[in-house]
This record gives sequence, C-alpha cells and structure tokens, in this order.
Amino acid sequence: MSELTPESGIGKTLSESRLIAVLVIDELESAIPVAEALLRGGVTAMELTLRTPAAFDAAFAIRQACPEMHLGIGTILSPDQVVPAVAAGAEFGVSPGVNPEVIRKASEAGLPFGPGVMTPTDIDVAIRAGCRLLKFFPAESAGGLKHLSNIAAPYAHLGPRFIPLGGVNLGNLKTWLDHELIAAVGGSWLAPRDVIRAKDWGAIEANAREAMAISRASA
Repeated sequence: MSELTPESGIGKTLSESRLIAVLVIDELESAIPVAEALLRGGVTAMELTLRTPAAFDAAFAIRQACPEMHLGIGTILSPDQVVPAVAAGAEFGVSPGVNPEVIRKASEAGLPFGPGVMTPTDIDVAIRAGCRLLKFFPAESAGGLKHLSNIAAPYAHLGPRFIPLGGVNLGNLKTWLDHELIAAVGGSWLAPRDVIRAKDWGAIEANAREAMAISRASA
C-alpha cells in the first residue's frame, strides 16, 4: 500500500512545497509552458485535473519535460482513471470526495492518494483507508478554518493534515498556511484557466512569485 501521509514520500514533499497549483489545461501545447512558468515562480507542485480531453497527454508531457515539477492528477472520480494516471506519471492522486473504490484502486496501483473531505464522516472513512494527508474541499464555502478545526478535532491524535482548496486566494493564503492543521494550500488562482488559454505565462509566473513570497513569510 502506498499511503499519502504528511511525514513521508510525496506527502512530505508536498508539505514542504506549501503551494500546489490546480490546473485545467484545454490544449496540449499549453502544458509545458504553464509548468515552466510555475517553476520559474518557485511553485514545484501541481494538481492537473481530469476535466478536459487533453489532461492525460498534458500530464505525460509535463512529466517528461519538467521532471522537477511534482505532478499530481486530480478529479479522479472513477477507479478506471487510476491506472492511466499512473501511466501518465502522476506522483499522487486527488479526488473531490471520498470514494473507497478509488482509494482502494490507488492503493493497489501504488498511487499515493488524497481524497477530499468536508465532514467528520469523510475524515473517518479516509483515515480508515490509510489516508492522512487530506484535501479539504470546498474550503471556504464549507466554513473555512473554523469548520475544519471543529471536524478535525476528534481525529487530531491520528495525525491528519489538510490541503485546502476552494476559495483560497492571495488575500487569505497566509491565514491558511499559518494554521497547524494545514500542510499545504492548493488553488487555481496561480494559473487560472482563462490565463492559460490566453497563454499569458508572465502572469502565471508573477502569481507564483507573489504566492511564494507569502508562503515564505508564513509560520
């Protein structure tokens, strides 16, 4: 079983990176330039979502051209998507919710996996499945840090940590990063879909630099 934990392997790497860019790539030709722009800005981890036909090919291209980028594949909704994610070079997988069948398949395939949680039941199921580095989604609309602190409290002795996504931005980034429950923060604001479509690599690099400056100033 290849677990996603805060203390070892890719989980430790993500915790140290502090920032994870969440991407939707429509055109294969944009894959390498957006990864390179993020790397120039200091962001070394990404979650490439399976929301477009180009996603798997884009992931493979990034893995080949930018080996220093820690590549995760997200929006894994079906067990059938796990093996192609591994074949594309994913170092970790992510889902918006807790699907035991997907987690089981990821474990069989050796893919460290971070399911999305929003309730105590979600956390309970995820931890029982061996996952302790969890996606908190949707972070802000679900109640933010106050909600997360409340639902995580009964499980604190088991050591889960969280990566919030959804409503996190440059304005509240430091607040999230400063909290002890938070391993890293993910967000699409680093490389928004429309900016990728416009091929504005300079804007993506600037976003990454600004976010990294905030990250370095956090606790």
